[in-house]
Amino acid sequence: MVGTGRVGRLLARVPAPWPYVLAVFVGTKVALSLVGVLALAAFDEVPWAPPPDEALMRQQQRDVSPHRWLSLWFAWDSFLYDHLARLPLDEPWRDFGFPLLYPFLARPLAPLLGDDTALALLVVANAALIGVLYYAHQLGERLLAGDTPGAAGAGAGRRFVRYLVLLPTAFLFHAALTESLFLCLALATFHYAERRRWLLVGAVGFFLALSRSVGFFVVLPLALVLFRQGGYRFGPRALSGYLRAGWPLLLIPAGWLTFMAFCFWQSGDWFAYKRTQEEGWNIRVQNPLGVLWHGLTGTPPRDALRVWLAVVVLAVLVAGARRLGLPYLVYGVMMVLVPLSMGPPVYKSLLRYLLAVFPVALVLAHWARRPGVDVWSTALLALLQGALFVTWLAYWTHFII
Repeated sequence: MVGTGRVGRLLARVPAPWPYVLAVFVGTKVALSLVGVLALAAFDEVPWAPPPDEALMRQQQRDVSPHRWLSLWFAWDSFLYDHLARLPLDEPWRDFGFPLLYPFLARPLAPLLGDDTALALLVVANAALIGVLYYAHQLGERLLAGDTPGAAGAGAGRRFVRYLVLLPTAFLFHAALTESLFLCLALATFHYAERRRWLLVGAVGFFLALSRSVGFFVVLPLALVLFRQGGYRFGPRALSGYLRAGWPLLLIPAGWLTFMAFCFWQSGDWFAYKRTQEEGWNIRVQNPLGVLWHGLTGTPPRDALRVWLAVVVLAVLVAGARRLGLPYLVYGVMMVLVPLSMGPPVYKSLLRYLLAVFPVALVLAHWARRPGVDVWSTALLALLQGALFVTWLAYWTHFII
């Protein structure tokens, strides 16, 4: 009893919302790892011969760690990021297909972990997940506080966090991939923008643009937050005020220009990343609405299903547009349409890219302010995520990459 009381006193000293944030992080990690290990053990009992790429990836996972609760969080692109984190910087760079922030964050951390770059990547992703939960709580408090009359907003912040980790493929936040890093930086920019701390917005946004190619597009909805704070007035005096306050937004496209400058320095081609994506993955900029329609009408059922989920995401955004406001509606629609502009190759990874659409969780948290809706929504989303998680662990299905 004495030990329990001491722990309780220590926890009481931890400022909010950190106890809740850490509880959600640990709880989801333990639950998903347990389900993952059990699912993989069940797959072992099925007599089948994995495809060649599946067998190779299983070996790569074993090279990372013999412990499945750890190695299961590495799949497909994880090993490409590990390759980038190991490449020597004093030799010509030839791998331009991925922005550099994620693998470069692992470089200084790896020596502290016995030069294990794979483990360093996982640590970066999970530290970013804690940031996701913190900034989501803070942003949810501000944007959804009015949902519960008389409440201070903490309940709304917690509800947003809960629905964010219940999104269908939110288990990818725990994996050695860029999802948690990108969303942590995106949520941080909106958090600071809502508090008019524009220099911090620009500084964080610079790294946001270095994390994924879609990052520099976030400058548009952030600019809309700035305009909303000015009442959407556009006279000479208002424009002068926008420029004085919002000039740090220029740092966001500067982040992507930095990556382009790296490409030029290493290869003499500002668009080396574009050439790599075209040659390696057949990615070419296309009309996203055309790609969306093609996915619904002219693709195999598995691709059509993925595209229908994108349609559902767009429908939720439109249904909740009034509650979201223009900046978050624009952000959400962009995070659906920009990946689609990469063309049909995006279908394989579309469920992964949709994880960036955090305004969907805002809408769901708003609808779930009624207890009955909250209970059923939580249960249904948990079941859906569990099914997709097991599908992801069946890596040979290539349904979620």
